[in-house]
Amino acid sequence: MVLHIEVLGPLHVAVRGVSIVPTAGKPRQLLALLAQHAGHIVSVPTLVEEIWGDEAPRSVSTTLQTYVLQVRRKITTALEQVSPDSGADAKDLLTTTYGGYRLAAPERPCDAARFEELAGQGVTALEAGDPRRASAVLRRALDLWRGPALVDVPVGRVLELEVLALDEARARALELRIEADLQLGRHATLIGELRVLTARQPLHEGHRAQLMLAFYRSGHPWRALETFQQLRAALREELGVEPSPRLQRLHQQVLSGAPQLELDSSYETFAS
Repeated sequence: MVLHIEVLGPLHVAVRGVSIVPTAGKPRQLLALLAQHAGHIVSVPTLVEEIWGDEAPRSVSTTLQTYVLQVRRKITTALEQVSPDSGADAKDLLTTTYGGYRLAAPERPCDAARFEELAGQGVTALEAGDPRRASAVLRRALDLWRGPALVDVPVGRVLELEVLALDEARARALELRIEADLQLGRHATLIGELRVLTARQPLHEGHRAQLMLAFYRSGHPWRALETFQQLRAALREELGVEPSPRLQRLHQQVLSGAPQLELDSSYETFAS
């Protein structure tokens, strides 16, 4: 039976195109955690920690079983729609095991696994000196995102950390894709995107450095210097600190018109 899972955006779990995602928050939370670990057992203590934290009810075991039953009912409804005569059972897809529950693995890798695979290929290509392939592969990876991970799921302690890890991986892939595009000489077309990114994250040194380089290579060194001063002012006001030594070196290179900032020259990357 074909199970399809997507977590890079709103939660989507479907059996042959029919959604099995509950509308209620806690059963949805349960399914999200099982989907994140599809093909593997998620222990009862982990599920309890995710759904209730330190405030588990006395009837936690019964309540958890009720949520599992609600998800299985959604699976049963989907199975009746797509394969009414197959004899398939919801318990074949959502299995009770010793100490936990297991959602069947999807026939194809979920979007998060595919993203991780493509992002890894992009990193490898960039490290091998192939920015064109790196840019293309990282774009494909980033295109898998339909919004913030599990944006429509109430997350507890466990999912919160997993969503954070996904968000960090997305941010790194974006920074590396921009790095690849800078190496390809696409600095002029990157300025608009980088201005939006720095407006959203005014203290993000990586994107500030990339914007400075894009401005410099587009023939606007004064705007690169202005970008540095904006970051410096924001860091002083918010944190009482100066920009990092790497960014200060970039600032000095812009001031002096250092040849290593030119396209096809080596410079200190901030995409790390």
